[in-house]
Amino acid sequence: MEQENSIKRNKTNSFIKNVLMLVCSQILVKVLGLIYKIVITNVEGFGNVGNGYYSTGYQIYALLLTLSSIGIPNVISKLVSEREAVGNHKAAYKIFKTSLYLFTIIGLIFSLLLFFGAEFIATNLLNVPDVKYVLKVLAPAILFVSASSVLRGYFSGLGTMKQTSISQTLEQFFNCVLSITFVYALIGKEPYIMAAGGNLSTTLAVLISFSYLVIIYRKNKKSISKQDEKFSIIQERKDVIKMVKTILALSIPMTFGSVISVINSLIDTATISNFIQQAYQNIIPTKLALEEKAMELAGLLSKVETITNLPLAVNLAFCTALVPEISSAIARKDKKSAGNKMSFSIFASLIIILPCAMGLSVLANPILKLLYPTASDGALLLQLATVQMILNALNNTINGGLYGLNKAYIPAIALLFGCGVKFILNTILISNPNINVYGAEISSFVCQLIAFLISFLTLKKHLDIKLNFKNNIFKPILATCIMGASAFLIYKLCSNIISGSISTIIAILIAIIVYVMCILIMKILSEEEIKMIPFGNKLYEVLVRFKIYK
Repeated sequence: MEQENSIKRNKTNSFIKNVLMLVCSQILVKVLGLIYKIVITNVEGFGNVGNGYYSTGYQIYALLLTLSSIGIPNVISKLVSEREAVGNHKAAYKIFKTSLYLFTIIGLIFSLLLFFGAEFIATNLLNVPDVKYVLKVLAPAILFVSASSVLRGYFSGLGTMKQTSISQTLEQFFNCVLSITFVYALIGKEPYIMAAGGNLSTTLAVLISFSYLVIIYRKNKKSISKQDEKFSIIQERKDVIKMVKTILALSIPMTFGSVISVINSLIDTATISNFIQQAYQNIIPTKLALEEKAMELAGLLSKVETITNLPLAVNLAFCTALVPEISSAIARKDKKSAGNKMSFSIFASLIIILPCAMGLSVLANPILKLLYPTASDGALLLQLATVQMILNALNNTINGGLYGLNKAYIPAIALLFGCGVKFILNTILISNPNINVYGAEISSFVCQLIAFLISFLTLKKHLDIKLNFKNNIFKPILATCIMGASAFLIYKLCSNIISGSISTIIAILIAIIVYVMCILIMKILSEEEIKMIPFGNKLYEVLVRFKIYK
């Protein structure tokens, strides 16, 4: 019995370790992304217009990238972890090799499609011809991301997130450095040329990250048995065809879900670039000026999304680590363990995302002035974005559970319904010059709400989700409200005495302290949950010593 409990504790610790590793990695990745976006947006001649070209081209790239790779890490991770769980190492290796060949070819096809179709997409679909330069420099990245996704999924399936975390951090670091370097080097050029230079860094950074993964794979390849290394596609053609069918059977619905998610963003990109021009055609006289207005508002939305993506990155770590854990639990027919991990992840998402949303909402204007001193507009848009950010975070976590349950089609269907409503609302709202880009955030909230209701109700049918209303919902909301009020009052008091930037930083720091104190005083986390945190045992001893916990 004691040995069984020890095994369970080790598995729990491994899950938490992987989550924390991904959390740290994702936070660093998003912080680096925020840094270079802030820097280049404030560069003279770039601003919201350059940001619009940058993000518009990137969304098209993201769609093709999703088709070729985004769902793949979770698919490979799931298939490998299921085989490793029953000790079938050879089958796990075969899955990896087959996937690597398959998705490298798919990635190459999509790279060529984007490169040679860039002008058609920019002119006919986006109605902004100069976006073609951004699309062309991004095209080669698709090939390397596809191959990298298979390697990351394989490492994840073997039970380690280390390689994924390091490779993503490495990629974003070089992306950050090179983006800033290239944009500064192009000062004085047109915004679309500066945007293309900034996106060229993405391709180079992806290549560096891929090289790292290949080096690590080759370095550790000796751990694979010689029998496994003899796997040959020609010798075992029937097995390969069967595996390809298995991989595609999972990857198509899982990737389809990711495609719908990207289409959700692409709807904004396409409708803004087209309907903003339609909305302002009687106000702005020239086509070029209309294109710049569309890119300016697209850049405004992108700027806001860059900020909201930082807290969402933490939540995505739970989703990524959750898939192999739930898959393994289901393979062992341990639904109780899967339900407990799912419940904890939803609860963790709430206590992370709620204070972030509140802080960004009450301090929207000061935060934008702090981060974008030369382009600080968009406070109302940021406040609207924080509302749908909460639903977005919950959807990411719930989807991770559904993927692990082999219900990958449910998030896709749920989001598809949401996207249909979003497109209709976008066409109505964005084409109104009095609403314009704000319509994108309103429709995004409706989209995420529809997706949440469908996915959560489906998840509850298959897993026992135990959320205590008082501790898991009411108390986090109360703590969040207290924190929000504190942040607002502190900023108002400080801004009358010292500069706005320093007042904002002080308000944020005090708000964090207030929230943590509320979490502890209200005993929102149980003894077991506190001990799951790094250094949790010592922290719990301190809390007992101060009589916060007994």
